[in-house]
Amino acid sequence: MPAQSDGDPAARDGARRHPLRNLWRLRSYLRPYAMEFAWLLLAALAATAASLAVPLVVQRVVDGPVAGHDAAGLFRLGLLALLLGLAEAVLIFIRRWTQSSSSVGMEAAIRADIYAHLQRLPAGCHDRWQSGQLLSRITSDLSVIRRFLSFGVLFLVLNLVTYLAVVVLLVRLHPALGLLVAVSAVPLFLISRRFARHYHAASRRMQDQQGDVATLVEETAQGLRTMRAYGRGPELAARFAAGARALHDTGVGKARLLARTSALFDLVPNLTLGVVLVAGTAAAARGALSIGELVAFVSLQLMLIWPVQSLGWIIANGQEAATAADRIQEVLDTPPTIVDAPHARPLDRADVRGRLRFEGVSFRYPGSTTPVLREVDLTVEPGETLALVGATGCGKSTLLSLVPRLHDVTGGRITLDGRDLRDLRLASLRRLVGVAFEEPTLFSMSVWENLTLGRPDAGEAEVRAALALAQAEFAYELPWGLATRVGEQGLSLSGGQRQRLALARAVLGRPALLVLDDPLSALDVHTEALVEAALRRVLRNTTALLVVHRPSTVALADRVALLEGGRIVAVGTHSELLATVPAYRAVLSAGPVERHDGAGLVRS
Repeated sequence: MPAQSDGDPAARDGARRHPLRNLWRLRSYLRPYAMEFAWLLLAALAATAASLAVPLVVQRVVDGPVAGHDAAGLFRLGLLALLLGLAEAVLIFIRRWTQSSSSVGMEAAIRADIYAHLQRLPAGCHDRWQSGQLLSRITSDLSVIRRFLSFGVLFLVLNLVTYLAVVVLLVRLHPALGLLVAVSAVPLFLISRRFARHYHAASRRMQDQQGDVATLVEETAQGLRTMRAYGRGPELAARFAAGARALHDTGVGKARLLARTSALFDLVPNLTLGVVLVAGTAAAARGALSIGELVAFVSLQLMLIWPVQSLGWIIANGQEAATAADRIQEVLDTPPTIVDAPHARPLDRADVRGRLRFEGVSFRYPGSTTPVLREVDLTVEPGETLALVGATGCGKSTLLSLVPRLHDVTGGRITLDGRDLRDLRLASLRRLVGVAFEEPTLFSMSVWENLTLGRPDAGEAEVRAALALAQAEFAYELPWGLATRVGEQGLSLSGGQRQRLALARAVLGRPALLVLDDPLSALDVHTEALVEAALRRVLRNTTALLVVHRPSTVALADRVALLEGGRIVAVGTHSELLATVPAYRAVLSAGPVERHDGAGLVRS
């Protein structure tokens, strides 16, 4: 599965031209913690200053009390070194304590914003993104960013300050040797630059592959029954093994790149230290350096080894964070196309009569040149039930999805009591519309939570009535009744049980408009008859639009519209269309006939 299939190539090219640009854009999440970061930076700098003071104290000890055999002076300077060590430990504790709370809070804020943004994206955007890619972005990528912004940035600042402070102190102790140590930064800079360029590409490749593997795992878990039924386990296992092997090889390549660079980062300061020891010993022998100054010089230089060694980790972490920011911004930069208009207004349930009108409605899916709906003109009067009939692929489900604005029309308009749906606030509109799809979606939560998804304030009596209408009283016989968790996608229930719960959820919200996409297709004949009898009572006072395939369900409707090739070709009562429209009789007698659009997707 190629990584490049995910995301927008243009966005990715832009990220490569500006490796840190998207990471810089996340700085707003640091602002609420600016004071905490200031305190922890202050504590970290103070701890660094305490650690730098210790070698200077050692110099005084060697050149003073040790050389002069001054026991009292030795005790005083030793106590000072001990206090400096304790101060450094306390300051490090304060820094880490502050770091943990601020970094986790920042990560939680970014994750909440991504999740909220995903809710605003239209269904077509979710079709483009693999679910595993989204999961890896909102989990592992955010963890990488948190580690860098909370630890990597801090250590980068501290290490630079430490390096500059040590070099200044070394130059003061011995200018020639101090400049030699300063010049050793040049090869370190060149190594860092080359490493960052190569590691950025490897990081992006690995994070994309992690998303691909996550997608494979999720698809296997969701399609386990189908996989076993068709005996495709070995093929899917081979597919997963190929993805896991690619991820393994990329990870090994990254580790080798980091290992080679880390070895060079170790080599440069150690070679410099060797030169300093030889030259410093010679200078001490000539009297140009005191023994205490030599000890302090070497001790200070040893303090540079950790900053230099950690440079590889900091750069690697920074590049991983930069690519993670690229991937996150690819999601956040995807604009929601279905949004509230500036002048959109809410609409109360009490103000709705329920007259739904399609006026010259056309629609085509993004990226497709073939329209699914063409110039649809249709009116559903208040309290009327209208059934949509047509062959599979003619646009019935697409037409229904336009009512709650899961998609927006690309031509014409849809009105509710004369108001364009686009002039209503989305939240208000979707509270007015009850929806039940042919393929119902249940979430991994209790039956009660699934039922009250659109009406969290619903009472027990209302839930019981909705279950009775949908003939879904079986829910009370589940192991924990309505508190039973139905499992992911509701797969612990049969198809008919899922449809009945989805229907109960749709009617529970007391919607002004009821949109039902063949909601009884998985029911047996006896249960279907009971549900239809109950639905007649509900539909009496509700404007409803139904997609149906069976004559028994058509009987629920006051009128029927025949959809053919994306157009309404006939409207009338069931008996009128049976008598006068041969195509209507053919559709009802033939049953579903699949047809694919130009993109290879079935649209119904």
